[in-house]
Amino acid sequence: MKPTRALDLTANVLIAAVVAWVATRWAYSSFPPITVIAGASLYPVAALEAVLGFMIRTRVGDERIGDGPRQLHPITVARAVALAKASAQVGSLAGGVWLGFLVWVYPQRSSLHAAAADTPGAIVGLVAGAALVAAALWLEYCCRAPGEPPDESATA
Repeated sequence: MKPTRALDLTANVLIAAVVAWVATRWAYSSFPPITVIAGASLYPVAALEAVLGFMIRTRVGDERIGDGPRQLHPITVARAVALAKASAQVGSLAGGVWLGFLVWVYPQRSSLHAAAADTPGAIVGLVAGAALVAAALWLEYCCRAPGEPPDESATA
């Protein structure tokens, strides 16, 4: 399995931002109020994945991977990689949606009271999407085998 590419995540953000901007411009008046809690929904997942990354990194560093007692099973590490790859995609898409929403709402703050009220939730959501991507990439990095050579395509 290859590492998640930054180009793929960037494309997700841009496409989601454009779609969200168009949807917001077209239907903003029918949107419910955006609260800070709505924007913060990805933070618990990001925190969980960051902690999981540290736990796996410790076990891999101590060479405690295997099927014995007090060891981390290799299938668990593979599942963590799958979770990390999926979360990176979700985080980039969610971040793009919040970015597109914010690009429309932010300039409207002075003329629309609702836009001013929605801006903090959109900012929190954008940061939450970025936090999830960062935590997912960290988890993916921590799941690498100790002797695995770096992949040059990961930086592209």
